[in-house]
Amino acid sequence: MGQKPGQEIAEGQATTDPAAVRSLRFGLAHRLLLLLLFFIMLAEVATFIPSIADFRNAWLRGRLSAAYTAALIFEATPTGTPPEEVGAAILRSVGAKTIVLKTRDTRRLLAVSDMPSQIDENVDLRDPSKWASIMSAYRTMTTSQDRVLNVVGEAPMGGDHIEITLNEATLRRDMRRYATNELLLSLFSSVFVALLAGLAIHLLVLGPVRRLTNSITAFGLNPEAPGRVITPSGRSDEIGVAEDALAIMQRDLLRELNRKKRLAALGLAVAKINHDLRNMLASAQLLSDRLSDMSDPIGRRLAPKLVATLDRAISFCQATLVYGRAVERPPKAAKLGLHALVTDVVETIAPLAQGVEIDNAVPRDFEVFADGEQLFRVLLNLVRNGADALMGAGAMPGAEPLVRIRARKEPGLTVIEVCDNGPGVPPQARASLFQAFSGSSRPGGTGLGLSIAADLVHAHGGEITLVPASADRALGGATFRITLPQRRKKTQAPMEAA
Repeated sequence: MGQKPGQEIAEGQATTDPAAVRSLRFGLAHRLLLLLLFFIMLAEVATFIPSIADFRNAWLRGRLSAAYTAALIFEATPTGTPPEEVGAAILRSVGAKTIVLKTRDTRRLLAVSDMPSQIDENVDLRDPSKWASIMSAYRTMTTSQDRVLNVVGEAPMGGDHIEITLNEATLRRDMRRYATNELLLSLFSSVFVALLAGLAIHLLVLGPVRRLTNSITAFGLNPEAPGRVITPSGRSDEIGVAEDALAIMQRDLLRELNRKKRLAALGLAVAKINHDLRNMLASAQLLSDRLSDMSDPIGRRLAPKLVATLDRAISFCQATLVYGRAVERPPKAAKLGLHALVTDVVETIAPLAQGVEIDNAVPRDFEVFADGEQLFRVLLNLVRNGADALMGAGAMPGAEPLVRIRARKEPGLTVIEVCDNGPGVPPQARASLFQAFSGSSRPGGTGLGLSIAADLVHAHGGEITLVPASADRALGGATFRITLPQRRKKTQAPMEAA
């Protein structure tokens, strides 16, 4: 599996594709960890930008608060204007160039240290919008000029508002320091959260998934090696369901591989014995021809049947391919008397069915449209199975062992039933009754008889089923029902016998 043309692998030797190994070095765990880190960082960025704007507004409000205090000091002086040295010290503590108090009627310049020649941006903190704050913060962070800001806020003592003018350099420096700290903290928290989430996902998801993939890979390399079928962990989640399904699939596949291997071995054995068996049967046919010249009436009566049986065996051997696959010819359907055909089946089985009565309950004038040789084989397998079951397990209490063949007509169909009064088919054998090597319920059985019968019936366009015990209590054992169309409309393609 997975080998290149011309590459040979020793039986039972595990191989690994180097490309697959290289791809696993950056596997699902690494990709998921990076994806988690990216998403967490994306969420941090989404909160980082507004936080920068909030920091800027808080920084400016702090300056306005200092200006509020200065305005109260100015108002407390008898003249309303403090000494020049006190005003300069207050402005330095506030970090402003000017402080202006706007009342209802007047606009009063409380203090001034250096009157700016121009105002680069007006910032109104009385009712700032989020988007305007973000854009203002972006301009502060990205500009390299020492701009002058005019900041407006709520005024104390019944004033309309208070204004301060200040240089942006100090604000930019503090904002960049805050942004750097926030970025480092966000990066650390993102990595920490991603590692914790990755560890949890690894324990809950990736580890079990890797166990599934390893089991699939190992099973694919050598399905027949011991221990390659996964053992479910018993989890109740989706991974537990996947483990149960994988275990069932691997067991079914292993069982099917063993079945195919057995079929291959059987085919090889058939191919080896086919030539010699055909020659031996041909010699037996020549010897059986001399039985017709005997004076014994029993010998003369049995000789044609022996010859016919040998003819059937030789024909079947000739149909066997050299590679061990038996290919059935398409049925050559024609009208034939079913009673006479069943009589041949009974006389063929009777010597082998010691102590079992085989009852031909088919009407003497009953006709069926089928291939005589193939229908003979179908009935031979069914009758022999019933006789073997009776000889092995016996009949129902108070009854003599009996196999009965009966037939009837239904609209468009011919129904043939083979019944016995034995123990019936065990429940464990019913699910795979018509599968090769699976349907036998008796010691030493090959499990091929019912499979062959089913293939031959299907080739006629019919069906073969096991009648439920409750549906037919005439004999009480097993009843196999064959339904054939009264006239086939289309010749089936050649089929492979089990």
